[in-house]
Amino acid sequence: MNAASGVKLVGFGLLTWILPFLISIPLYSPEGEPLYDIFLVKSILLVFSAALGTFLILVYFRDVHARFIWEGALLGGVWLLINWVLDALILLPVSGMDAGTYMAEIGLRYLMIPIIAVGIGYAVEQAVRSATVRRTGV
Repeated sequence: MNAASGVKLVGFGLLTWILPFLISIPLYSPEGEPLYDIFLVKSILLVFSAALGTFLILVYFRDVHARFIWEGALLGGVWLLINWVLDALILLPVSGMDAGTYMAEIGLRYLMIPIIAVGIGYAVEQAVRSATVRRTGV
């Protein structure tokens, strides 16, 4: 991995946390209470996060030319850690939530990141193999 890829990997990972956090601000009162039905708020944030993450994964893969599944796993692992660490540093102290409650209500949802990233990596790998077979006849 070159420096530019590393910057993109970490930078995009930070965006997967920062943008949903910014979107959530108008959905909560200054006291941290949801201004709308909590299930609506969580659904909005989950759908936005999934769309954003998928888009950023696809953009990241534009510069990947080999080892697609590995790149998906690497990206998924790095972004998962970024999101968990930022939540531990910022969200948990602000919310007063304990680690067990956090994992049950929020933390496990971040497993979507490596699942989607590896899935995209696998799909790209299969597409490249199919194209190679069609081109070479092997």
